[in-house]
Amino acid sequence: MPEPRSLTERRKAATQLEIAQVAARLFADRGAAAVTAEAIAAEAGVSLRTFYRYSRTKEDAVAPLLAVGGDAWRARLAASDVGKGVLAAVEDAMRDALTAGADAGEDEFLRTRGLLRSVPGDPALADVWYRVNRESEQRLEPLLADLAPGEDRLERRLVAAAATDAIRLAMEEWAAGDAPVGGTGGPAALAVRCFRRLTGGR
Repeated sequence: MPEPRSLTERRKAATQLEIAQVAARLFADRGAAAVTAEAIAAEAGVSLRTFYRYSRTKEDAVAPLLAVGGDAWRARLAASDVGKGVLAAVEDAMRDALTAGADAGEDEFLRTRGLLRSVPGDPALADVWYRVNRESEQRLEPLLADLAPGEDRLERRLVAAAATDAIRLAMEEWAAGDAPVGGTGGPAALAVRCFRRLTGGR
């Protein structure tokens, strides 16, 4: 999401993210099917009317939280030195963003794991997950155009698709198991592995 400019916009964004965090926690604890919009609103301390002002459905409520990771890694990529090549810059930004630290602590990764474990059994939640990834890919392509203006548009789109799918697959694979956040089985290592395979093993 773009950085909100006014105080009202910042407050709305903060409320939306708080609702998303509550929804994600409830989905992880109980499973999405067992959680109602009313339960999310009550836990978040907002009215049901306010909840529906921000989210069309209970599953849609988690979209802002899922989007945070994409926003963070694209910001890292935007600040990258592409002197060693776009693929290397993408890989470095991906590795940094998926390593517990400044952008997200280990607890946040573990909460995301709990949420993603609910995705396979809930088509509506899966739709939100795939939509967030599709939107991230669409935002990545113009960023790559800024970083490497001489690249062919199709090549940029392929890199954007490969990077987005690498992160999505890595997060899904990691969430399905019990590997720690760091190490060879963690999101960062898995994403880099996927990206290299998808881009021809650079």
